[in-house]
Amino acid sequence: MDKKDLIIGFFIGIFTSMLGSYLFITLFTPFDVSTGLQTIRQYGYLGKVITLGTVLDLVVFTILLKMNKEFMARGVILAVIVLAISTLFI
Repeated sequence: MDKKDLIIGFFIGIFTSMLGSYLFITLFTPFDVSTGLQTIRQYGYLGKVITLGTVLDLVVFTILLKMNKEFMARGVILAVIVLAISTLFI
């Protein structure tokens, strides 16, 4: 059960980061999503947008800890670590 919760938390963290990046692009840039991603990638800011998207993971992490879902919270942290390492190579 613990490994399953960790994997579920990982996917929750990845999904939340994508949602945060989507919200950042749609709310704070004048572009739509596809044009925004192309422009952001062209100027080399894709890693920074992904990093801003992971801010939403902090909220999910706090909610999971309040619900005593510690292994899911660990999965969210694992997702943040994987995304942080991936932004180094983007």
